[in-house]
Amino acid sequence: MFDFLVVYPWLLPFIIFFGRICDVTLGTLRIIFVSKGEKYLAPVVGFFEVFIWVVVISQIFANATNIFAYLAYAAGYATGNFVGILVENKIGFGYQLFRIYTNKDGGELIKKLHEKGFGSTWIKGTGAIAEVSIIESVVKRRTEKNIVEIIQNFDPDTFYMIEDIRSKQKGIFACSSAACAPRLGK
Repeated sequence: MFDFLVVYPWLLPFIIFFGRICDVTLGTLRIIFVSKGEKYLAPVVGFFEVFIWVVVISQIFANATNIFAYLAYAAGYATGNFVGILVENKIGFGYQLFRIYTNKDGGELIKKLHEKGFGSTWIKGTGAIAEVSIIESVVKRRTEKNIVEIIQNFDPDTFYMIEDIRSKQKGIFACSSAACAPRLGK
């Protein structure tokens, strides 16, 4: 398979490095898919992860005297972790729960969220100092920046938490402004 390495042995560390980046990146994604309960996607990603790993490790064993191959393996692993996190953040797979605490009128924030297509629930609570509005909204991870912008524009002093959600059922998770209008009494 890698007969060309006899002629170009200096390519081996590069192949190992980039192969390891691919396999560790896929491993990171597989772990995330398993944690989110994606029972069909995780095994497919796992297949390609292990296939790449077997190809890379076979080249390490075949060239066990090459210190650069070992260094490339370790560097590819470290880089693969970093790339895996970047890819996972970019695809924004799954859902998150935003729990928002504000001293301002929660009804106004709910209107702003609904105008942008996000369902939410308003709860009145008592904080350490005063009455607070607690707004909860389940959103797709890739919309996190949009929600944070809405919150910051509404009240820059708002305290909020973001939690990953493994699964969800029913509810208003996203809707167009037109679809939200009947629920808002417009």
